[in-house]
Amino acid sequence: MPTGSGAMVDGRQANFVAGKWVASDEVIDNINPATGESFAAISMAGLADLERSVAAAQRVHESRLMYELAPHKRAAMLHSIADALNSLKPDGARLLCLESGKRLRDAEDEFDEAVRYFRYYSGIADKLEGRSIPLGSGYIDYTVHVPYGVTAHIVPWNFPLSIAARSLAPALATANTAVVKVPELAPMAALLLGRACEMAEVPEGAVSILCGSGPLIGGALVNHPSVQQVAFTGSVPVGQKILADLAHRVVPSVVELGGKSAGIVARDANMARVLDSIYWGIFFNAGQVCSALSRLIVPREMQDEIVGRIEEKIAGFSVGNGLENHDITPVISEAHQERVLAAIDGGISQDGRLVCGGHRLNRAGYFVAPTIFADVDVEMTVAQKEIFGPVLVVQPYDRDEEALAIANGTDFGLAAGIFTQDIDRAGWFSDRLNAGQIYVNEWYAGGVETPFGGTGMSGNGRDKGQEAIFNYVHTRNVAIRLA
Repeated sequence: MPTGSGAMVDGRQANFVAGKWVASDEVIDNINPATGESFAAISMAGLADLERSVAAAQRVHESRLMYELAPHKRAAMLHSIADALNSLKPDGARLLCLESGKRLRDAEDEFDEAVRYFRYYSGIADKLEGRSIPLGSGYIDYTVHVPYGVTAHIVPWNFPLSIAARSLAPALATANTAVVKVPELAPMAALLLGRACEMAEVPEGAVSILCGSGPLIGGALVNHPSVQQVAFTGSVPVGQKILADLAHRVVPSVVELGGKSAGIVARDANMARVLDSIYWGIFFNAGQVCSALSRLIVPREMQDEIVGRIEEKIAGFSVGNGLENHDITPVISEAHQERVLAAIDGGISQDGRLVCGGHRLNRAGYFVAPTIFADVDVEMTVAQKEIFGPVLVVQPYDRDEEALAIANGTDFGLAAGIFTQDIDRAGWFSDRLNAGQIYVNEWYAGGVETPFGGTGMSGNGRDKGQEAIFNYVHTRNVAIRLA
């Protein structure tokens, strides 16, 4: 197995294994979704790479090197990772665009967000404090926050770099070590985190970044006895299996799974804000967003007008290669394109009113036409199951209570929203919508600083914000009887 000092070894994208770039004989093609053509060869990590990575991370943890590093120095280390990652952005964003199909400007934004995660958690690294608990005369009692040790991070393909950064940054800020499993469909930008760690002189072995098979590498990582915490973002079935596996070892985790998020349009809504949110909510990144605005719940008497205005907006979208910053870009793969089209066919077979779209576009690559279903009943599969594509489901309502019931009428609870100019109505819905985050008048309002996660089948735990820090530490209490 050849090794080298760079991310590319013998013409193949290598893996960052225990501080070294390692290429394997097993290689897959990295396919550009906009063309369907391969543009790079990717080395697939094997179980030996995984064992080396976990063993190195465990050695660093047991050495207490990360834990005993002064918190302000740990903060500086995260700042250095951010600086390094920012310097990799020009070429890295182009790579991310090529492998994911997303717009170049959105790939650049993803790099910016990843940089912000490291800067944000660098500011928390030296502020994680315990407390003193009074027990009376003759006792001293205090708490400290202790890292778990080796943490595993299993990353999806839709935002591979930013999602890897959002869990890796708080893990390192709290003195953990990490093994990151990046997705086979879009690995190269996330693997640049290994380069950033090199440039920042992160202790060798503290971080490994591997591209490998989900069942093989992801499964072995979750079940490895040295892995003491897991962060996962992905599908419900895989998340359920991970949670079941971790239950046997009683290992903590934070999992962010699917969504079927609903935005409610009140009769007094600012329609310009609704229409702007429609693009970002469901057609941005070809709808491949866990918290996508996949259901729009509208007043029955306004449905035709609203749907017509959305159709007009879609008609103005440009379609094409993300390198040229077109509005509509491809889905990630041919297999995923087939899944999205099958879901659309299912909606048609259940008598959903197909307003527009519903087909693959007649061009190279994996494009799906922006699609709208209207008059959708709550029981229809397109209203209940995540499609993960550019498919908007419109559901009419008569009363606010009915709109609320429709919004809460799925197994998911990742995000929800209300468009209204009435602050009392906004508060009423926000108190009652079953979701981890509520957007009022702007889909995806919030940022790195705001906690993110779901309820129900959307997962548990919270990424982002200060809450995420506590995914990576446990509280130790020390009680002292004085002599």
